[in-house]
Amino acid sequence: MKVALVGSSGGHLTHLFLLKKFWENQDRFWVTFDKDDAKSVLSHEQRYNAHYPTNRNFKNLIKNTILAFKILRKEKPDLIISSGAAVAVPFFYLGKLFGAKTVYIEVFDRIDHPTLTGRLVYPITDKFIVQWPEMKKIYPKAIDLGGIF
Repeated sequence: MKVALVGSSGGHLTHLFLLKKFWENQDRFWVTFDKDDAKSVLSHEQRYNAHYPTNRNFKNLIKNTILAFKILRKEKPDLIISSGAAVAVPFFYLGKLFGAKTVYIEVFDRIDHPTLTGRLVYPITDKFIVQWPEMKKIYPKAIDLGGIF
């Protein structure tokens, strides 16, 4: 199985990295920002650099959509996993067109209100994971795994 791990640098990247027991034996690649933490944490990983800032930045949304198309066409992942943020959106939507399964993990610090990225990918995500029971009121089809990090 080939896995794409897609997320902003910082906390989102840390969340994905903490899933190492799952992805460490998989064929994988990362999509994140070209920032110091990503360079350090992913120094021995295959990594693609996404454009930032992404939040409410239409120009970078277009750039990341083009990037997603190119990467997904080349890599053909079976599974795309993300915990946000906005860089996940084009990868999830295009990933579905390429036949990939998607898993979105709503971040731990959202207890009773959704992230923008969560709201955007929820309708098309194969598995949507929340970490608080209160979030099931917002995302009824989500899977509540409790604190996974």
